Amino acid sequence: MKADAVVVGGGLGGVAAALALLRAGRTVLLSEEHPWLGGQLTSQAVPPDEHSWVERFGVTASYRALRDGIRQYYRDHYPLTAAARAKRELNPGGGHVSRLCHEPRVAVAVIESMLAPYRGSGRLRVLQPYRPIAASCDGDRVSAVLLSGEGREVWASAPFILDATETGELLPLTGTEYVTGFESQADTDEPSAPAEAQPLNMQAVSVCFAIDHVDGDHTIDKPETYDFWREYQPPFWGDRLLSWRCPHPRTLEIMERAFTPNPDDDPLLVEADQRVNPGDGNLWTFRRIAARRNFTEGAYASDITLVNWPMIDYLEGPVIDVPDAERHLKAARELSRSVLYWMQTEAGFPGLRLRGDVTGSADGLAQAPYIRESRRIKALYTVVEQDLSLAVRGDKGAVSYPDSVGVGMYRIDLHPSTGGDNYIDVASSPFEIPLGALIPRRATNLLPASKNIGTTHITNGAYRLHPVEWNIGEAVGALAAFCLDRETTPHAVRESESLLADFQHRLTRDGVELRWPDVTGY
Repeated sequence: MKADAVVVGGGLGGVAAALALLRAGRTVLLSEEHPWLGGQLTSQAVPPDEHSWVERFGVTASYRALRDGIRQYYRDHYPLTAAARAKRELNPGGGHVSRLCHEPRVAVAVIESMLAPYRGSGRLRVLQPYRPIAASCDGDRVSAVLLSGEGREVWASAPFILDATETGELLPLTGTEYVTGFESQADTDEPSAPAEAQPLNMQAVSVCFAIDHVDGDHTIDKPETYDFWREYQPPFWGDRLLSWRCPHPRTLEIMERAFTPNPDDDPLLVEADQRVNPGDGNLWTFRRIAARRNFTEGAYASDITLVNWPMIDYLEGPVIDVPDAERHLKAARELSRSVLYWMQTEAGFPGLRLRGDVTGSADGLAQAPYIRESRRIKALYTVVEQDLSLAVRGDKGAVSYPDSVGVGMYRIDLHPSTGGDNYIDVASSPFEIPLGALIPRRATNLLPASKNIGTTHITNGAYRLHPVEWNIGEAVGALAAFCLDRETTPHAVRESESLLADFQHRLTRDGVELRWPDVTGY
């Protein structure tokens, strides 16, 4: 199968890349291994992690269209109260992690509607569920990728191949140079880096799930490995993993989380602003995705909340570049089921009900694991901690790149890692996305379109969130289309002042912000 571009991976970066190419009049072949497009927003069941200014600026126009579409979908199809329907910045879940907490299936519907006209025209073909298993290369150029799914194999070829997978799967398949885990301080000069590189020390993965709380006993069968997880205690945790106690991500002091199902709160009064409060004090409302009081009486018997909490972080081993990755992924699912079983039995909440219908999976958990850290290309430019750390940069703001292709903002937020490290949480300045971080040093037509860009283990903690991944994908899709139009290469675009200026003009024309106004990080 042939197209102008092959986009492997249908997460947020892959969808944004495909849309950018399609808007530019190009044909796209998009593959995704899970039933839903949307990655961390849908199949991984992670409500959007966004910065404090998201309703005003700091995201691309197409990402804003996605957010607006989600709100409109609720207004069109859900029995909202009159007050919820009238609220301009509707937060359906009234969650504290984001100003737009919502059910994953709604995002799936909106993403599909954004892609629908291109499917109808035949310029977009989606292979699902398919995953890459091999690649064909000619020197520094990738000529085709072998995709497997539905009992068959397909060679997909195009002038540009975009790796939008969650783990950078095309990098080893194509021989593209990459790094994993912690870089050394000697390599990066980062204040938070270790003395020696630790390539297998990566952030924990998590298997999320949705629950509500209703009458009756909804206790699941006891997981096979429950006794192991019940006694499991990381040395820095301050208690067993299966408890309400854990380190505070920013101070590392041991704190006790509250858990109050269906609190008597007004979700329309929730002010989700992580500058003021990370919002994780009460785990129920932290990532609540459906607040029953936003809907007409009786429509929802209970709130629905999304469990992406400290106790489901899997620390026993990485799932990238190890022979036992599948064992660890299976164990991570067992951990999540054990957390639910513990809450239903020992914590005293038998009314907690697993909502696999919300996450669209047979076993009740999210379809896919939430993988925070990918393989990362060795890029023309690598973003390091001192580029955006508020402690380093102060009132100067983050480093401004002449080749900026977008903006983002999030604290450098690293969860505990497979090497035994505690949280690393560093205040950040609102930052830019340099084009140089999106171009491999050697490969000429393979581009990263997700979390696999030229960041370090440290800065990945800020560049891995929903709107940044979307901006990365959109910029890379636009770059591929621009190179096809101009018959040039990504390397040439970055090296030529005139080509770079033309490309940046195209981005701003399409609603991609390249610079921040005068705002201070947190």
